[in-house]
Amino acid sequence: MRANRLLSIVLLLQLRVRVTADDLAREFEVSPRTIYRDIDELSAAGIPIYADRGPGGGFQLLDGFQTRLTGLARDEAEAMLMTGLPGPAAELGLGAAAAQARRKLLASLPAALQGQAQRIGTRFHLDAVDWYRSSENVPHLPALTRAVLDQQRVTLTYASWRSARTWQIEPLGIVLKGGHWYLVAQPALSESGATPTHPAAPRIFKVASMTQCVVQDATFARPDAFDLAAWWSAALQRFERDLRPLTATVRATATGCSALAELGAFAATAVATSESADGSGDRVVELPIESIERGALLLLGLGPEVTVLAPAALRRRLHELALDVARRSE
Repeated sequence: MRANRLLSIVLLLQLRVRVTADDLAREFEVSPRTIYRDIDELSAAGIPIYADRGPGGGFQLLDGFQTRLTGLARDEAEAMLMTGLPGPAAELGLGAAAAQARRKLLASLPAALQGQAQRIGTRFHLDAVDWYRSSENVPHLPALTRAVLDQQRVTLTYASWRSARTWQIEPLGIVLKGGHWYLVAQPALSESGATPTHPAAPRIFKVASMTQCVVQDATFARPDAFDLAAWWSAALQRFERDLRPLTATVRATATGCSALAELGAFAATAVATSESADGSGDRVVELPIESIERGALLLLGLGPEVTVLAPAALRRRLHELALDVARRSE
């Protein structure tokens, strides 16, 4: 356990310029005193670590020091090689680099692990595209990837459902969600009245909706506090909450609950948190919906397996749609 922590400390110091004892203690869930003992042991082993005292201080490796990839456990080596799976890396324009990195990683592993790790490429395949859909055409993705890595401004023409417009943006990250590529970027200072002290909030752009994309020579300073994964998670929660602001209270049979759960994660969650109606096996489900019209159309296809209890406007609209369907089927 301690040997793994010592190796992890060295790797963290290689990845970060300076780390404090408190940071390391939180990372490994030990006391700062334990970290100081670990640092002393690493120094005694010849690892060139030095400490800066006082505010802003911390531990740092001597410039140029690098450890080798030794001591990898079997599952660690296999997990690292999962990053070499084809597909997303190729779309990002990093396919050749990922393959080369995989070869170098394999070469650095002990012989006993090489064969086990090589099985990853032959036994796992990542296909991020949903059923009955073809992959999107994303010709600008490699250029955007380079712009994200090099912190270069981008001029793009973006076709939303409203209209097409030109944006000046500073790309912060790229996300693969449900088989679709998205760019997270903040509009440049010239957009939306932003200022250096109050930059515009990041926005989401679907890469397949970009009709033109030009990477500029000008660079920008990426916000130090921006965390792509955390921002994306919060943005999804806001989007899903705002997308379905209304709630339909429905009584659903067991078959109806199964059908509701297949409508999406939002409906599956509603079914999972539903309550028993009266011991008959039916459930009372609080289902988020976009609007009365969309909710009625959504529930119409479930037929007698679902009964709308509220709101009254949804009951009326569902009744109207059912009568219209019946008339057209006579």
